[in-house]
Amino acid sequence: MNSKRPVNLDLSTIKFPLPALTSITHRVTGVILFIGLFFLFWAWDKSLSSPEGFAAVKDALQHNFFAKFVLWGLLSALGYHCVAGVKHLIMDLDIGVTLEGGQQMAKASIAISIVLVVLAGVWVW
Repeated sequence: MNSKRPVNLDLSTIKFPLPALTSITHRVTGVILFIGLFFLFWAWDKSLSSPEGFAAVKDALQHNFFAKFVLWGLLSALGYHCVAGVKHLIMDLDIGVTLEGGQQMAKASIAISIVLVVLAGVWVW
């Protein structure tokens, strides 16, 4: 089969619609959460190992900028991932599957996620 259709493999030249960007971001936050589990499991193990370990983790989360930033990033990723996951579940119920509905659901998920990211930042910092 000899196809004469053009092939565009340069993703930087493709303009993705908003629902596609939110779907891609949902996958990216899933990967971030998976990688972040290593940090969370380490902190959990360390904090349960001894009273000194608990104090060390508590001190790191209270005074270390990098630890706070990682925690804020993980909470932000979790918030977005949950909101986008609920959006996908709603769309599985055939709600908002039109072009216009997809745009509105994507905008709503971004707006809710921004609120959650700000709230996570306030809580961590």
